[in-house]
Amino acid sequence: QVQLVESGGGLVQAGGSLRLSCAASGRTFSSYNMGWFRQAPGKEREFVAVISWYGGRTYYADSVKGRYTISRDNAKNTVYLQMNSLKPEDTAVYYCAADDSPHTLRVTSAEFGSWGRGTQVTVSS
Repeated sequence: QVQLVESGGGLVQAGGSLRLSCAASGRTFSSYNMGWFRQAPGKEREFVAVISWYGGRTYYADSVKGRYTISRDNAKNTVYLQMNSLKPEDTAVYYCAADDSPHTLRVTSAEFGSWGRGTQVTVSS
C-alpha cells in the first residue's frame, strides 16, 4: 500500500480555480494508477478523474470534463487535480486514491486500495 496526503483545498468563488495535490509515500508510486473522488454532504462518494501509472492515459467524469485536469509527477510522488470554472455543485471533500492494477483505468471506489483523508473544497455562489 501507499500512504496518501491531499492538500490545496479551500474556499473559492464560482468561476474560480484551485489545484489539489496528493503526495504519496513509498517507492512504488509510479506503479499505481491514481484517481480523484469526491463526496458531497449527504451523497455517495463519486468518481472524478483517473490517470495511468505513466501519465499517458486519463479519464474524467462527465460532470468535470473540460474543467478539470489530472496530472502526475512520478519524480515527486505527487498527483494533481487542476480545477477550473468551479461551480457550487463541485463543493465536496476530495480524496485521492491509488489503484495497483496497471492495465485498466478503473473508476469504482471499491477497486482503489489506498486512500487519503481528503481535502475540503467549497465553492460559493
